[in-house]
Amino acid sequence: MPAKHPNIVIFAIDSIRRDHMSCYGYGRLTTPYLDRLAAGGTLFENAFSAYIPTTPAYSSILTGCDVIRTQQPSLRPKGPIPGELPLLPALLRSAGYTTTCVGFGGEFYRGFEKYLNFEGWVSWEDRPARKAENLNAVTLPELERLARSPKPFLLFLRHMDPHAPYLPPAPYDTMFYSKNPCARGNASMKPVFAFKPFADFLRSWMPPGITDKDFVIAQYDGELAYMDACIQRIVTRLEELGVLENTLLVITGDHGETLYDHGIYFDHHGLYEPTLMVPLIFYWPGRVPGGVRARAYTLHEDLVPTVLDVCGLKRVARGLRFDGKSNRPFFTDTAGSHRSEFYISECTWMRKHGWRTPLWKYWDALEPDFHGKPPVELYNLVEDPKESRNRAEFEPEIVETLRGRLRRWETRRERATGKRSLIHEYRLGTELYIGSIATAKKLQDR
Repeated sequence: MPAKHPNIVIFAIDSIRRDHMSCYGYGRLTTPYLDRLAAGGTLFENAFSAYIPTTPAYSSILTGCDVIRTQQPSLRPKGPIPGELPLLPALLRSAGYTTTCVGFGGEFYRGFEKYLNFEGWVSWEDRPARKAENLNAVTLPELERLARSPKPFLLFLRHMDPHAPYLPPAPYDTMFYSKNPCARGNASMKPVFAFKPFADFLRSWMPPGITDKDFVIAQYDGELAYMDACIQRIVTRLEELGVLENTLLVITGDHGETLYDHGIYFDHHGLYEPTLMVPLIFYWPGRVPGGVRARAYTLHEDLVPTVLDVCGLKRVARGLRFDGKSNRPFFTDTAGSHRSEFYISECTWMRKHGWRTPLWKYWDALEPDFHGKPPVELYNLVEDPKESRNRAEFEPEIVETLRGRLRRWETRRERATGKRSLIHEYRLGTELYIGSIATAKKLQDR
């Protein structure tokens, strides 16, 4: 009798900032358990969320297709993912898998047999936010049910802890900060609250009278440490149930987060590196090499082909064409890569698109930037990795070269897919909504 196909558990973490994870070099020990998984598996140093924010990112994660094919450039989609694109759970079900999603409903990310949700939003008065414990409370019983089944399973977990509001429980709320966040004489929060579109929302989950931005950053880091411990509980249970040795674990994120960067405070819009960079770790002892740090440039659309390849399931996608490619070769060829440059876009509260290479990153604003930033930005990522010096005015030839690459890519993809680049059809304006947060008030630029 053939061996059972491997189980697959995907930890898809919302708003996780890669450079705040200790396995990616952060000075604070924020992710000790994920560090351990990374040390025993393969970590990708150059994984990117090319299409910001959540909706386009998860659409690519689950289809293996780019933003033109998924037709999902925006946080608030105009319609569903095209019906001809099968999502990962549907592909796996054809191979006998049972599939469960935690953290999404079934209307949009279709194909899972079972959907479970958990409470993830609280205000300052309702703190702490036990998001990861709430996720575990619905996941662990489901995991036990899946482990009893003779079928292999896909378990897709959308962790919300690094997403605002950052309100971790004790002891994580004081793990990286023990001062008075409202001390007088600190003006670091003034520019945060001076930006009116987000001021009311940020005040709803921050201490009244807060003056110190370092407190907020420490709470974000505390959320990572708290989530890390809760992820360990899930993996421990996999081991206790006797299924870990035949389970592929994948750790990634939909996008990063801006904290106190570029005048974009505690949110995840903008095409700067903190938002584009995401973690990517594969763990399966004996099947995925341990202690590997691969340098390949990888995008979300590479995930489905990689998972199918690692699990010996490429046949379930026979006849399908993914836009991404399997990263399995780079588990051993750590200097290799399928690509070195790629299209980037965002359609959250603003519309922008651009082109990133290992040296340069450029983008155009498709409507006025409500942060007052220039319509064209260009950064030398080698000389200026923090993207603090806009070179667009001084390097017009490079701008035109990269703009040409963007336009040619867009034209090729439209011809290849027969679909339009929908980012040109949105008009976001200055009225802002946090559509995924049911309790958030309408935000208005006034």
